[in-house]
Order: sequence, then C-alpha cells, then structure tokens
Amino acid sequence: MKLARSYIAAALAALVAVGISAGAQAQQKIEMKLAYFVGDHHAMAQWLVKWSERLEKDSGGRIAVKRFPAAQMGPTPGHYDFARTGQADASWFLHGGTPGRFPLTEIINLPFMAGSAEIGIKVINDAELRAKYLDSEHKGVKVLLLFTHQPGGPHTTKKPIRTLDDFKGMRLRFASPTVRDFVQALGATPVGVPPTEIAEQLAKGTIDGAFMDYGGAGIAFKLGGIVKYSTELYAYMTSFGLALNEDFWGKLSPDLKKLVLDSTTGKEKEIGAAWDALDVPGKKALMDSGGEAIRFTEAESARLRKIGAELSAKHIKEMDAKGLPASAVYQRMRGLSEQHAKTSKNFWN
Repeated sequence: MKLARSYIAAALAALVAVGISAGAQAQQKIEMKLAYFVGDHHAMAQWLVKWSERLEKDSGGRIAVKRFPAAQMGPTPGHYDFARTGQADASWFLHGGTPGRFPLTEIINLPFMAGSAEIGIKVINDAELRAKYLDSEHKGVKVLLLFTHQPGGPHTTKKPIRTLDDFKGMRLRFASPTVRDFVQALGATPVGVPPTEIAEQLAKGTIDGAFMDYGGAGIAFKLGGIVKYSTELYAYMTSFGLALNEDFWGKLSPDLKKLVLDSTTGKEKEIGAAWDALDVPGKKALMDSGGEAIRFTEAESARLRKIGAELSAKHIKEMDAKGLPASAVYQRMRGLSEQHAKTSKNFWN
C-alpha cells in the first residue's frame, strides 16, 4: 500500500509539474519585431503603432512588439525580405521598392485605377483576387493586408505644371515601375529616390518634383515650403503590404493566430478612409507654406486620361505576352473599382 501511495504521489506531482510547465509556456511572451520605412509621424506608421499596441493588449501581453520605424532595420527596398528571411517578424513594405517582383499586384498602380485609397484598398484585398492571383506573388511570407494611398499627382519646386506640355524636361520622383512609366509617358524624366531622401533631393534641386498624394507631401514628408506647386491630377496610387515571417506565424498558438487575423480582417474601409482624410490637412499644410494648387482644364484632363489609358493597354499587353494573366487581373480590378466607387469616397466626383 505504501508503495502504491508513493507511485500515486509521484504521478500527481508529475502531472502538476506538467501543468505548471504548460501554463508557463502558454503565458510566455513572443517578441514581434515590426519594421517599417516611414517615421512615426506618418499616418500608416500611426496605424501600425495602434495595431501593435492592440495586439499586445488583446493578447494579454503574450505578444510584445518591438518597432523599427524610419528604416531603422535597413533601406526601403529591403523591407519585404526582412519579413521573408526573418530579420523582421512583421514588415510594412512598398511593392515598388523591388521592381518586377509583384507585377500583378502593381497593376493597381496604373493610371486612374481607383479614385481613392478606400476604393484601392478594397480592390486589392478582394478575397477572390488575392486567392487567385496576388497572394502567390508574395512568396515566403504570410500576407495580412494590402494597401494603397489616396490618388496623387506632381508637386514641384520651381516650375508649375499647368498643362501636359509643362512636364517636358522635368525630373520627377516616382514610387513604382508603373508610375515611372507614367511619368515618362507624360514627357518628364523619372528619377528613383528613396522616401527618406525626397525632401533633401527636392531642396538640393536634384529633382524638380515628386509624384505624391497630398497626405504624403504635406504631412508624412513635410514638403511645405519646399514644393511650391501642386497639380491635382488624382491620377495614380502606390501599393504596400503588411506581412509576417512564415516561421513566426507558424509558432503562434491557434488563439494568437486568430487574434492577428481578426486585427486586420475587414479593416479596408477604416484604413482607406483614414488615408483619404489626409488629403485636406495635407493640402492645407502645403498651401499654408506658400504653395499653389493647380487643376487641369477639362481638355487637358481628357488628354491626360488618354495617355494613361494608352500606357495601361501597352503595359497589360506586354505582361500578357510574358504569360502572365494580366488582362484578367486588370479587368477584375477595374470592375471592382467601379463597384466600390458607388459606395466609397471618390476624388474623381
């Protein structure tokens, strides 16, 4: 009997130890290294900060986020690979930072694809579009959400752009290959400049202007007083993504995976509306610093859209010739854009 009791006591002790160990493991903190290439004053950075703080709170402290803003982890073009290789556990990255890597996703960057960030974000997060075409371009990461900013146009330092002819001879910064081609089609010289260097290069005169949205020009990159003229084309947008390293995703418990997915699911309108809302204060910041807002005449706008349509057709044809389903993606995006324009903010109205 004594022997039996000792075995029972030992077994109970072992079970208690296992339970304590399991409980400790369940409460163990998981550090998430989050990298993004803009400073914390940027609207998207502010959303990322709030997002990471919600993860920490809603996980009961089991997820602890260490943030690396303003390209602290490395240059803008490296941010996708930071997540892919595990240097970062999560990363906000610019598709145009690695040209040619996301050709189907970047179709959203073609001229006049969507009239607002809200529409653009809804389009590229369409479940069917992502499942069939876009997610497969993002190899080696777990994509949580895709983004666009609100449509933008050129902001210049010395010479105003009042007609299409004014583009000739100007050196303008671009953010993605499709925007580069658009700048070139308009008669200007496209120049690649990292986001962190835009203000400096404009001030030095290395470039004459930058294609950008009002929120980016006026608030995120604080170009007030540097750029003097803003031509309101609302002609293009740039795309971004938020992704997790696959190994990091794999080590999360089922409840933490659900928490992370829930934190980004159904947020398209929220994020898009917030980004679109920057248009007014962004413009005000530039105008208060002595800037001038310029609008094309209807005739010039028609010429602009014709150039955009011709460029898009050429681009899609070239991609189709390479065996990519570009036409299918383009038509799907256009259809979704028209659908969401009926119920969303639209700068073209």
